[in-house]
Amino acid sequence: MTKDKKQMTNNERQEEYFKLIDRLLRCPNGKEPEVLDASADLIDEKFIRTIIQVATIMAHEDNQEGSKFLIHIARQLAKQLGLYPELSMET
Repeated sequence: MTKDKKQMTNNERQEEYFKLIDRLLRCPNGKEPEVLDASADLIDEKFIRTIIQVATIMAHEDNQEGSKFLIHIARQLAKQLGLYPELSMET
């Protein structure tokens, strides 16, 4: 029997975040939207924070490519959630 995603403990949800990040890192190029759509219930501000934490660790471990990829994903998700304001070029 599986738990409803809303009834997960914080630790269980964190583990799901890590699994989703791993799926993003392993998926074929261009398939990221499908991976994210399949786990849309996990996409929230805490997930974005977790992505940034993992990206920071990757950068410190000299995995710049993976780190940049995750930062890009985090930025796009933050924009979708309205957490990352679009800067206007109006003067």
